[in-house]
Amino acid sequence: MATARNYAKEYRDYQGTPTQLKRRAERNAARRKMEAAGRVHKGDGKDVDHKNHRTSDNSRSNLRVMSRSANRSRQ
Repeated sequence: MATARNYAKEYRDYQGTPTQLKRRAERNAARRKMEAAGRVHKGDGKDVDHKNHRTSDNSRSNLRVMSRSANRSRQ
């Protein structure tokens, strides 16, 4: 039998670290940039992908729209 996950501990140990907060903000900024350009819409099931895998590079040439399954299957 599996034990219950401790979400508060997971957030504290990983998601709440300054590094991860910064990376999440960069990913959100890329999504907002693509929404403003009309490339993606809320609830469309698409992800904004960084071609070179660096979330700090939000230039238009580095961003592309991919299906959720295709983007999350990339290594």
